[in-house]
Amino acid sequence: MGGGCCPPMDLFRSEPMQLVQLIVPIESAHLTVSYLGDLGLLQFKDLNADKSPFQRTYAAQIKKCGEMARKLRFFKEQILKAGLPLSVKSTELATKDVDDLETKLGELEAELIEMNANGEKLQRTYNELVEYKLVLQKAGEFFHSAQRSATSQQRDSDLNNDGEESIDTPLLEHEISADSKQVKLGFFTGLVPREKSMAFERILFRATRGNLFLKQAVLEEPVVDPVSGEKVEKNVFVVFYSGERAKVKILKICEAFGANRYPFHEESYKQAQLITEVTGRIAELKTTIDAGLSHKENLLQSIANQYEQWNSLVRKEKSVYHTLNMLSMDVTKKCLVGEAWSPVFAAKQIQEALQRAAFDSNSQVDAIFQVLNTKELPPTYFRTNKFNAAIQEIVDAYGVAKYQEANPAVLTIVTFPFLFAVMFGDWGHGICILFSALILISLEKKLSGQKLGDITEMAFGGRYVIMMMAIFSIYTGLIYNEFFSVPFELFGRSAYACRDLSCKDSTTVGLIKVGPTYPFGVDPVWHGSRSELPFLNSLKMKMSILIGVSQMNLGIIMSFFNALFFKNSINVWFQFIPQMIFLNSLFGYLSFLIVLKWVTGSKADLYHIMIYMFLSPTDELGENELFAGQKNVQIALVLLALVAVPWMLLPKPFLLKKQHEERHQGQTYIPLESSEDTLQVEASHGSHGHGDEFEFSEVFVHQLIHTIEFVLGSVSNTASYLRLWALSLAHSELSSVFYEKVLILAWGFHNPLIIVVGIIVFIFATVGVLLVMETLSAFLHALRLHWVEYQNKFYEGDGYKFHPYSFSAVAEEDE
Repeated sequence: MGGGCCPPMDLFRSEPMQLVQLIVPIESAHLTVSYLGDLGLLQFKDLNADKSPFQRTYAAQIKKCGEMARKLRFFKEQILKAGLPLSVKSTELATKDVDDLETKLGELEAELIEMNANGEKLQRTYNELVEYKLVLQKAGEFFHSAQRSATSQQRDSDLNNDGEESIDTPLLEHEISADSKQVKLGFFTGLVPREKSMAFERILFRATRGNLFLKQAVLEEPVVDPVSGEKVEKNVFVVFYSGERAKVKILKICEAFGANRYPFHEESYKQAQLITEVTGRIAELKTTIDAGLSHKENLLQSIANQYEQWNSLVRKEKSVYHTLNMLSMDVTKKCLVGEAWSPVFAAKQIQEALQRAAFDSNSQVDAIFQVLNTKELPPTYFRTNKFNAAIQEIVDAYGVAKYQEANPAVLTIVTFPFLFAVMFGDWGHGICILFSALILISLEKKLSGQKLGDITEMAFGGRYVIMMMAIFSIYTGLIYNEFFSVPFELFGRSAYACRDLSCKDSTTVGLIKVGPTYPFGVDPVWHGSRSELPFLNSLKMKMSILIGVSQMNLGIIMSFFNALFFKNSINVWFQFIPQMIFLNSLFGYLSFLIVLKWVTGSKADLYHIMIYMFLSPTDELGENELFAGQKNVQIALVLLALVAVPWMLLPKPFLLKKQHEERHQGQTYIPLESSEDTLQVEASHGSHGHGDEFEFSEVFVHQLIHTIEFVLGSVSNTASYLRLWALSLAHSELSSVFYEKVLILAWGFHNPLIIVVGIIVFIFATVGVLLVMETLSAFLHALRLHWVEYQNKFYEGDGYKFHPYSFSAVAEEDE
């Protein structure tokens, strides 16, 4: 039971709603909407729907909030990039004023952007110096080796000559050397990506027609490219050329291939000086970069500690201005006028929030709260808890209940897990599912604040439904007497025994009753006998029909309560009564015969009785007669069923037409009905054209379709409930196959390895097929039976959900 301001929770009818008008002074409007967002019990109507977002009063403030949200997203990217956690601790906000927060965020963003730019420059310079050092080392090695080779060759040449001219000495050597000009060779050094090095060499060779000399050295470790910032495998190159044209071509090719060039000196002492200088600069830059990263990390950590609070404040601020934009400006430009739906019980809380906002904002004028009369259909609001919320979501997935329409979720809380269990009856499997559900429930506090995967989130949201399904599965499993398909004598000994040893494997004909009837569920002696399948088939098929007819009757009875609530006598007399007569004249009678046959132990053929009830109603029943006067009763039931069809079809459209004419003829003289009565009449008749226009042909066709749908649906819906029998049988047989053909078969080999393999296969088959696939299959079939066979008897489901303005909902949407 609820206490205080709120009435007891009532799921059967949605909360009574009212349309209220709020007139709020401009100076207290922001604080008022903020307090109402904390309350979360008002659904505002957009009174500026004809205006674009840019024409609304608070467009500039929303733009400002959007800019702050962009800065916060930038901070989040930087924090995650740095590998820092976002703090979820609730710390006191240092900045609660939005204008101060905007200034602070702007300063932080500017500082962070500057730090990033400086860091990138320093890192690029550092990477260039690292590359330069590698070039100096590798190219220096090449020049040193070349000089050593030249010196060695010169020494060998001098030793061979000994001042004498050999036969190989050119005749004109002195003349040529005296007259010719010395050729000056230029060179470039740098790095080129290894994957491009071969193409780079070929292009250089072709561009200069072979007038160059290229030397490459492979770097053992990848280096960070200064431009891209990524690690790349590179080669150091030295290219010698002659002439200005070759130089221009080589420069363009280096640029095209992304080859980084660096200056280099031929003299050894200058190379050594450069290496020392570059090494020193690298050490200095490394220290500077580390200091910058440390400073940046401290800044990001301070942002991360307050990120959630800032983000929450900006989200709330933006939602407040979005809501203020739904309010219209008063002609005096001093007040904002808003309209909103709210539950009736919330009126006192809303007025208290308005008074508190006026006081806290030092407003000289209090906000005005008044209830408006309207013919508009209110939204539907059911207050749910964590136990029944999942069932309500299942019902709402079919369609949201019309305002104060009977809510199917009340009975679905019980009927849904029960129908699931009828198809999934095995108390061993039920215990496994119950264990899984209890684990999810025990981890409720831990998992509720985390982001889960789609499947896990779905299972966690329906944890209480899964628990109910498991409990009912244990109950039906005890009735079926199946524990992983194995029967147990839990409630006493079997009522039957064998006359001789041979009857055990042949048939139940050889069994004799030696004790009292097994007290609860199926006698274990049936399992494993030849007549097990025919017996369980008959039992489950008839049980499915009984359950189906009962639930369909329940659906029609729910339509009666709807008609009573909305004071719609036409639906009582010309919908509820003929539907009850038609359904029970056929399938209610069949259910009665099933129970009677069980009670009397008769061998009457129910198929024969139902078929010839229509084909030859006057024929004698003979051995199929279950009670005296059965033939006359069947004739009367057939006549009642035939009468019920025109009873549903014809009177209602004419009576609706008559009501419409009376209402419009007398509207000038008869006082207006109260808004509540008008609302109820329109809510119940809106689909039949009870507006300013009434199309009789449209109403008649609608009623014709409804009648045909119900008559044909009575047959098809009853047949549809046979899925309870089919899936229950399939589950039982699959479980039996896994037990006998996997576990028992492996056990019979008396080989430890085969037994272990058999147990593993049995476990995986049971979990994968029976506990996952069969659970999903039974769930979907139970869902279909509720949506189609049960809810279509009374549930219109064409309402719309109550979506109050609430900061908690804003936070969930953001996540």
